[in-house]
Amino acid sequence: MEIKTNDILQKYPVGKSENLIPILQDIQDVEGYLSEASVVEVGRHLQMPTGKIYGVATFYNQFRFKPLGKYHIQVCRGTACHVLGSATVLEEIEKELAVKSGNTTRDGMFSVEVVACIGACGLAPVVAINGNFHAKLTADKIKELIDNYRNQE
Repeated sequence: MEIKTNDILQKYPVGKSENLIPILQDIQDVEGYLSEASVVEVGRHLQMPTGKIYGVATFYNQFRFKPLGKYHIQVCRGTACHVLGSATVLEEIEKELAVKSGNTTRDGMFSVEVVACIGACGLAPVVAINGNFHAKLTADKIKELIDNYRNQE
């Protein structure tokens, strides 16, 4: 992990704090999230306190501090999905996986994220798993959906 971070940092001048966000984006693109070790390395490179880096990174919801699961579930909570029952779908996913939104299952198989809008309002309520859309979901369909992904293993 450290080698990847160092390779990324080589592309940016030392001490130039205006490169913070592009550096964090590059690290997350490569590693999948921002690890504590990578934040420390960024701090050294940019000559910034890690607290300031965390402050910036936590301000933007694009950054993650935990690795995603093999199957990343995005639950749309936009208006159409909300009206058509996405809250119940989310509750059922959290119950089935025994994990709250924003977290990854202990086995690393699934992660769950709430998103404001997936842009598939006509399919509401919709869930995307690794970019594959699952439309017009109900709580009753969740166990089968998750089992289908579990059975791929």
